[in-house]
Order: sequence, then C-alpha cells, then structure tokens
Amino acid sequence: MDLLPLVQMINTYLSDYILCFLLIGLGLFYTIRTRFVQIRCLGEGFRRFFGNFSLNGEAGEGGMSSFQALATAVAAQVGTGNVVGASGAILTGGPGAIFWMWIIAFFGMATNYAEAVLAQETRVVKEDGSILGGPVYYIHKAFPGGFGKFLAVFFAVAITLALGFMGCMVQSNSIGETSAAAFGIPTWGVGFIIALLAGFVFIGGTTRIAKITEKLVPVMAIFYLIGGAIILLANASRVPEAVSLIFFYAFNPEAIIGGSWGIAIKTAISQGVKRGLFSNEAGMGSTPHAHALANVEKPHDQGVVAMVGVFIDTFVVLTMTALVVITTLYTGDGVLAHGAVDGVSKTNMAQLAFGSLFGSSIGSAFIAISLLFFAFSTILSWNLFAKINVEYLFGKSAVKVFSLIAIVFVFMGSCLSNDLVWELTDMFNNLMVIPNAMALFALSSIVVNNVNNR
Repeated sequence: MDLLPLVQMINTYLSDYILCFLLIGLGLFYTIRTRFVQIRCLGEGFRRFFGNFSLNGEAGEGGMSSFQALATAVAAQVGTGNVVGASGAILTGGPGAIFWMWIIAFFGMATNYAEAVLAQETRVVKEDGSILGGPVYYIHKAFPGGFGKFLAVFFAVAITLALGFMGCMVQSNSIGETSAAAFGIPTWGVGFIIALLAGFVFIGGTTRIAKITEKLVPVMAIFYLIGGAIILLANASRVPEAVSLIFFYAFNPEAIIGGSWGIAIKTAISQGVKRGLFSNEAGMGSTPHAHALANVEKPHDQGVVAMVGVFIDTFVVLTMTALVVITTLYTGDGVLAHGAVDGVSKTNMAQLAFGSLFGSSIGSAFIAISLLFFAFSTILSWNLFAKINVEYLFGKSAVKVFSLIAIVFVFMGSCLSNDLVWELTDMFNNLMVIPNAMALFALSSIVVNNVNNR
C-alpha cells in the first residue's frame, strides 16, 4: 500500500476539520482570558528580550538564561517552515494563505504565552540539578491519574516521532535539495556532513545547544533579513501590490488557485493553519521545553519573552519570505501571476525569487546558506525537545540511544521523498496539538493568575 495517500488523507481531516478550529479557538480563548496579553505585554517582552540579549550568556546551573531559552525556541520556530513552508502555503493556497498565517500567529502569541508559563510552573528540578519541563508535566497537572498518564505518553511518543525523527528529516531534506541545486553537491553528501555536525552537538547536551543557538539564531536572522530587504528595496514599487494581494486573495482565493469559492477559501485557510503551525509552533507543545529551562524570577517573565519568538518567526522572518516571493513571482508579469505553473515548486520558489535580482546562481546559494542555518538550528532544538520526552518515557539511559538513532534519521532525510517526509511530519505535528491543547484549556486559571499578578 502506498503510504503517502493515507497520510495525506489523515492530515486533511486533522488540519481542515480539527486543528483549524482547535488552534484558532485556543488562541481566541487565551486572548480573551488574558485580555489580549499579546498586545498589552508585547512591549515588556521586547524589553526583556533586548535586556537579556547576549551572544555569550551564562546558562546557570541546570538550565539556561532567558535569552538562551528564547534563542533555542526561535531556533525551533525559524526553520524550513519560514522559507519552504511559506512558499508551499502560497503556491497551494495562494498569497491569501499568508493572511491566515498572520491570524494564527496573532492568536498563537497568547497560546505561546500560556505554554511558557505552564512549562515554568510545572518544571522539575532533578537531584543532579538538571531541569526538565514541557507539556508532559503540565498534562499530568491538568489530568491527574490514568487519563493524564495516557495523554502524556501519547504526547511524548508523538513529539519524539514528529521532531526527533520525522521533523529532523524534513530539515535535512530541505538542506540537501537546496544545496544540491545551488552547489551541485549530492544530497546524501550534505546529509552525511549535517548528521556529523548534529551528532557533535547532540552529545554535548543542553549546555552546548544553548551556547550554539544563542550565537547562531541572531546571525542567521540578520543574514536572511538583509538579503530579503535588498530584494524588497529593488522592487519597492511592487510591495504595496504584494500586500494588497495577500488581503485580496485571503477572501477571494479562487481567483488565483481555481475551483469554487468554498473549496478555494478552505484551501487557503487550511494551508495557513497547517503551515502556520509548522512555522511558529504555537499550540504544538514544542517550544515550552526550552522555556521551562529558563532561569527567571517568575513564570510571567518567560511567558512574555515567548511571545517575542512567535512575533519574530511569523511577522518578521516569514513575512519577509512572503513579500519577496509575492513581489517577484506574483506581481506584474511574475511567473505565478495567473496561478501555479510547471517547474515551480515550494522547494525552488524562494530560490527563483532571490535569483530574480541576484541571478540564479547567487540566489540559489543564498537560499541554500539560509536554509542551512535555519534547518540546522531547528534540528538542534527539536532534538533537545524530543530528548526530554524520551527521558520521560524510558529514563535517562535511553537518551544516548535515541541520539544515535536521530543522527541516522538526519542522514536519511536528505535522501527520501520530499512529499512523504513533509506529510509525515505534518501528521505527527497535528497529533501533538490535541493533548497539549486539552491541558492548556484545563489550566487556564494558572495562566490568568500569572498575567494578573505580574
């Protein structure tokens, strides 16, 4: 039996009929309960972000500094979803899919605040001083007894498969394909090198990951944003049209992707939800693992910093990708101005967009280098998140075995079918959301108390 159609069918039901309502509902719920914490406290979040900014911070015994925790979370959030995922959403759902990604991110900031607060509230400090935290611990608090144990195990298994194995395959797959297109390096060769580098960091544990992400995240973001800004400056006259296309096609997607209005709008929204989740991860239950490790005075302090991560991921980095792609490929006489065409896919859209100004060789190289930064840092963070859950499931002795298997999956990802890898990752990401969201709904009073007593 062909696995791809089955996985696609499962994802269709999850993303179109469950997650769309669950994620927006969860974000709305926390937005109202916290009285728009993503607006009222975003300034505080940025002040704490810039106040703790450091490229050589001290983590402190057993955990991370607040900035290191944010950098580790952003490393997970800013990955291929911001380039390949955003491009795929635009190609499949039209430019309007970006509008729905913005909606998901806006409400997701309140959700991410709640995740970080609960991760701080329920984290566990072990006898050796190490810290563990994440959804499995606040799921137990939300649902004591056998049901909570079942949900926690379900989540731990899903995140281990989603991020520890399949997700890392997505990242190395994107690195391999873009490097092969830009530099002519065989995908398996790139995968081998990435697997070796990842293995070196995996073995170093939390401290090594924190020290690398705090340096890598600012550098990769600045590098990518400068390149994007150059493209937008060169096409400044088209930027207003690009923005208008995002809003127009959010409500009239059939004009660009075809089909009836009902089917087209569902496609645009579902692409926005699915790729929005994969991009900013709010509500998915991944980034709380990093925020649980932050050494802060009170949970609220890390909650407002967590919101900054979603803002940077979607409203800065992903929006830059969207504007570059739309201004170069959709406005004027762009190759996609009248819909999808053969030869243009989610994996080469960004390369074509940047190549429109820099030339195909430099454009491809720029995207390949950017994705190398983005995807590699995501691999590191996701591995850490999965490790915490592997330890929860099987004990500390299983972590080294898991790391070795994860290295193999990183290599395999560079050699496998792109569509299957993406669909499997989507499926396990989707499954993670359900137990995480249930716990978030159940523990809302704790989150509200943190907002009120900040």
